[in-house]
Amino acid sequence: MERHTPRKYTFLFIVLFLLASILFLADIFFGSLTIPVRDVWAALNGDAAVPHAVEQIILYFRIPKAIVAVLVGVSLAISGLQMQTVFRNPLADPYVLGISSGAGLGVALFVLGMGFWSATGAAVWIKNFGVAAAGWAGAMIILGFILVVSVRLRNTMTILIFGIMIGGAASAVIGLLQYVSAASALKTYVLWTMGSFSNVSPPQLSLLTLSVLAGLLLAILSAKNLNVLQAGDTYAQSIGMNVRRARSMIFISAGLLTGSVTAFCGPIGFIGIAVPHVARMLFRNANHGVLIPASILIGACTMLLCDILSQWPGSEHVLPINTITALMGIPVILLIIFRNQNG
Repeated sequence: MERHTPRKYTFLFIVLFLLASILFLADIFFGSLTIPVRDVWAALNGDAAVPHAVEQIILYFRIPKAIVAVLVGVSLAISGLQMQTVFRNPLADPYVLGISSGAGLGVALFVLGMGFWSATGAAVWIKNFGVAAAGWAGAMIILGFILVVSVRLRNTMTILIFGIMIGGAASAVIGLLQYVSAASALKTYVLWTMGSFSNVSPPQLSLLTLSVLAGLLLAILSAKNLNVLQAGDTYAQSIGMNVRRARSMIFISAGLLTGSVTAFCGPIGFIGIAVPHVARMLFRNANHGVLIPASILIGACTMLLCDILSQWPGSEHVLPINTITALMGIPVILLIIFRNQNG
């Protein structure tokens, strides 16, 4: 397949950046509550004449939600790209190591103990921040466990199978917790599993942003290592690369990105699988120096579009974000499977 020239790369990057900017603004201007465009623009410009309710919706709901959508899309796209490269598996996704299941287990444990928090009169900030903190802690514990095991295991497929087993064990424990949970606690957990961008508070958004930036920095620093690892561990070792160190750095990056997003927004599927393939098909390049920024922009565009569709303008109902990502991601995954089969 013929590759694009650097000039074409520049053109594609500009188009994707403009598209992301347009979708970001559209996510702010349109929502389930119809607000005149002039009022939205006035709120963005700080016009004192704008109604207070409109100002609150735009500045403290829609803008933070659009920022969260960008962070989620970027995180899932990059972690998916990393996992597909390390495991050389086109269907690997950010949850392949059981990180998402670890986050789910942490949330389930916290939600089951909500009666304890209420009985002890815990501070409101503990109750509000607890779900996200528990999810993040669960994801990081599983990641630490995977990193310790990966030091002893050299084969990436063995690590992949181990991650799937860990995820399965966590899911089994979650099932038991759901069985013994009260109806109110079970409802809270089910709502978390549907995914949402609107429940992230300003302190949580700050922590999410820092975690995503840290994960992205590690991903960018690992770009050259990813280029080498896609040729296989044997080749990487033959040119003197410390495979375990490089792999650990990539796992930490993917864990920060996936764990943080899952903790604060719930498990969101299919984006991590689909976006890296869209980037490869669009740019026709396997160089991660190109694929990483491409996945960042495509991931942001995709998640912003999903957020817009989940709250179709004028509609009274807001669909779970997981529903929209599944409807958009499944056709891409099927296309990948058929292309690989034909190849």
